[in-house]
Amino acid sequence: MSIPVAIIGASGFTGLELIKILIHHPNFKISYIATSSGEESVSALHPSLTAMIEFDVKKADAKVVAQKAKLAFLALPHKASMGFAKELLDLGVKVVDLSADYRLELETYERHYCPHEDKAHLESAVYGLPELYKEEIKRSDLVANPGCYPTAALLALLPFTPYIDANYPIFIDAKSGVSGAGKKCINNTHFVTINENIFAYNPMAHRHEPEIAEKLQKSSGKSFDITFVPHLLPITRGELVDSYLVLKEEIDPLLVLKAYYQNAPFIRVFENPVSVKNCSGTNFCDIFAKREGKKLYLNSAIDNLLRGASSQAVVNANLMFGFDEGLGIPTIPYTP
Repeated sequence: MSIPVAIIGASGFTGLELIKILIHHPNFKISYIATSSGEESVSALHPSLTAMIEFDVKKADAKVVAQKAKLAFLALPHKASMGFAKELLDLGVKVVDLSADYRLELETYERHYCPHEDKAHLESAVYGLPELYKEEIKRSDLVANPGCYPTAALLALLPFTPYIDANYPIFIDAKSGVSGAGKKCINNTHFVTINENIFAYNPMAHRHEPEIAEKLQKSSGKSFDITFVPHLLPITRGELVDSYLVLKEEIDPLLVLKAYYQNAPFIRVFENPVSVKNCSGTNFCDIFAKREGKKLYLNSAIDNLLRGASSQAVVNANLMFGFDEGLGIPTIPYTP
């Protein structure tokens, strides 16, 4: 079986990772690659792929995509993605959207981003966290791929929502490699700024905070007070998220994690604190937990470009077409 797929917005890091995964995917075949400008080759766009794939990069056109592909991965900026997704969906193309445009409820989205241009499809979009919404993803034509920080935070927190004392806030301290800021160089990612340095950015104002809070509330029926502070690390890729909360009762957190994720192939529960290096280059989310009295510490790690974006997008695509979720998904870490 060969399903033709398109990658729209292939110039960035997530587009590159999508190409790398799909080159060797047994059931998906790249049939269309596009950027906002087009008119070049994949090897010119990403020299690291020279001799690995020969493919012309086109200027994105929804009607052409509909002729060439059954599924499109949209690696476009927030606000820009929804218009293109609407066209594709109306033309009968399934979509995995890696932007934030379909992740949130309408009110939450418009409060933190902009007016939404595709309210009809927003209502039917499925949040693409497979451990939580696998069956819904299988039936969906539009999957909203989660953000990288919410992926790592939610996967650690979700098993404990029945035990969390909601009278106390949840504090999330998150750290990401520079690639999480995107390919375009900005002041925060300038070598002289990030080298041998670490700093917080958008504390208690980052757009991933409402995403975490909303998904916890939707999955548990409870509201939680979330304080989220992200930091930038002087590494290329990888993400480490520490969460601190108060429990209603004393539990064995490792047993809770192991029971909750007993059928989750991309969750690894560790007896000791986790490391970004051990899951770099994979779709794994590694999780550790420790309790002291009713205080709980959660420690999770992912590859921000893969589990936090591109490999999770391909897992979602696998499910949408009835394939095993692990088909073609990277599992060997970039170590040492």
